[in-house]
Amino acid sequence: MSGSYTSALTLASGAVLVCGVLVVWLTSVRAVIRTVAVQGAALGAVALILGVHLGDGGLIATAVVVVSLKAVAIPYLLVRASGAVGHGRELRPLVNVPASLVVAGLLIVVAFLATPSLGRFVGPGTGALVPVGIATLLIGFFVLVTRRRPVVQIVGLLMVDNGIALVAFLSTAGVPFLVELGVSFDILLGVIVAMVLMLRLRAHFGDVDLDELRELHD
Repeated sequence: MSGSYTSALTLASGAVLVCGVLVVWLTSVRAVIRTVAVQGAALGAVALILGVHLGDGGLIATAVVVVSLKAVAIPYLLVRASGAVGHGRELRPLVNVPASLVVAGLLIVVAFLATPSLGRFVGPGTGALVPVGIATLLIGFFVLVTRRRPVVQIVGLLMVDNGIALVAFLSTAGVPFLVELGVSFDILLGVIVAMVLMLRLRAHFGDVDLDELRELHD
């Protein structure tokens, strides 16, 4: 692979992972949404770089879909939802920020130690970046299970999907356009449903912190 292509692909893939770590570090819900929007743009850049390098029109179309939905449409809906339910901050995660950063670092190490054979199977260049996608997926799961605000949990789910998509792009030179289109619209539909539920919860109970909702249940 050419040096410029490798550098661009590494930079875009690294940006996806860095955004995942930033989500763990940030407490402002709006900042978390902006960060996952940047992650979606970086994921789209990965697909675009691969598509241009391979001359694959399907990958280039996939890049447009990814950026449109994961960097624009879904973050916009999340911003609307966060404004409607009280955007605030994630002040009481199940794991505090310093410990979360340590866990994120350990998950990155685990991803790189557990997947070297997969990288070799895929081949040089893109194979070496596959652990980045695995690490993003693991960090997304971590955010999903340790954050209390539903908006941030949706961000964690989106990060899981971004990690899976990054692994698919790097290990198979992309996924069929219709598959990625379907998955992206499934995520979009899930966000819309969650947004409606949060709006109704906000209207009835005033807040959507999961601990407070559990107290209402009890």
